[in-house]
Amino acid sequence: MSLRGALGSMFRGRRRRRSTFEAEPAEAPTSADDAGESTGLLRPVARGDRFTASDLVLEATTDIGSRPGRLVVTIVGTVLGIGSLVATWGFAQTAAGQIASQFDAVAATQVTIVPEERSAGGQSAAIGTIPWDAPSRLGNLSGVEHAALLSDVSIGEAEITAVPINDPSSAQVAPPPVKAASAELLDVVEGTLREGRMFDAGHDERGDRVTVLGGRVADQLNIVRVDQQPSIFIDGIAYAVIGILDETVTRGELRDAVIIPDGAARSDFGLGAPAEAIARIAVGAGPQVAEQAALVLAPDQADTLKVRAPSAGSDLGSAVQADVNVVFLIVGGVALLAGGVGIANVTLLSVMERTGEIGLRRALGATRRQIGAQFTVESIVIGLLGGLIGAALGVIAVIVVAAVQQWTAVVDPLVACAGVVLGALVGWLSGWYPARRAARVEPVTALRGS
Repeated sequence: MSLRGALGSMFRGRRRRRSTFEAEPAEAPTSADDAGESTGLLRPVARGDRFTASDLVLEATTDIGSRPGRLVVTIVGTVLGIGSLVATWGFAQTAAGQIASQFDAVAATQVTIVPEERSAGGQSAAIGTIPWDAPSRLGNLSGVEHAALLSDVSIGEAEITAVPINDPSSAQVAPPPVKAASAELLDVVEGTLREGRMFDAGHDERGDRVTVLGGRVADQLNIVRVDQQPSIFIDGIAYAVIGILDETVTRGELRDAVIIPDGAARSDFGLGAPAEAIARIAVGAGPQVAEQAALVLAPDQADTLKVRAPSAGSDLGSAVQADVNVVFLIVGGVALLAGGVGIANVTLLSVMERTGEIGLRRALGATRRQIGAQFTVESIVIGLLGGLIGAALGVIAVIVVAAVQQWTAVVDPLVACAGVVLGALVGWLSGWYPARRAARVEPVTALRGS
């Protein structure tokens, strides 16, 4: 605001009010401000409505609006700081939710039941037994979608080859692991087949010598098709390959294994009992299944089985969100600091350029407190505007990015509101020193320098 504008606003304000002067005896000044205002026998009577809060806001906003170019330059820093802070917080919450949902889709739907073990003589031994009909028992529980058995089959020093003769030059040093499973395994681990089919309950009941190879094992044995009914030899016993496993959502180790039916494992390799029962459940059914699984498999000895089930509320999302938030908040904090420094620099420059105006206001009766309050309010208004615009842009950025990536946008309304308040706070902190410097300007020195 120019000197003429400042003078005009002061006089217009005085015309709206009745100036009252009274004769009073001179009093000793109580402060430096009063020293210049009480040196005569006549002085203006102090009135409570002489310069109200509304006048303060009006003066501050009028000066801000008179310099639109500077306002834009000043407010950009705050907009970028608050916008980046709100956006990064929203991105962190959205990304954490997306990552957690991907993990929870797997971790929150898997239940494993294994026998309890007891240590005796330095060795661990299982004290519980999983029944062979565990899949059908578990399938009757509410929340269980599919269930299967899975066991490791010990073949000792036996070899696994694709030819019926023993060729020392092609012998495998470390044969792939052999797994025994029930027919529902593929549904439980959410696997897909590259070739062929999975063995069924009939193969299991009859003890048919059929196998499904993991993808990597099939590549090692040079088996790429099953339409010609290839066979592999486990310890010299021929097993017909009816399928080749491609991918699994869980149990990635199956890609490196040879999978045979439980019936064949019992008859050929003496598998005595299943090593574990696994089930795929609905999300959120973990606690319920955990309570009932051991009872349905071993009603009279439920404590001999150990059930590992996911909790109803996974802590993974919170952990991921906390880690991502730290990184993003550091970036947002740096941007916000830059915005605060920008407000401080521009406000300080404004004080230096408006020294004449400050001197004129002081000469017309404005106190140091009023001058300091004016510049403080200007900084707060600038910070508040930057916070409003920045928070709005941050929320819009999160929604747009989430829509493009087909994610679920997570925007906390409290974060946006906090961004607005933080913008005003940054403006206040940034304008504190310039306002203090403006309040210390002496009227005579200011008018002389202007």
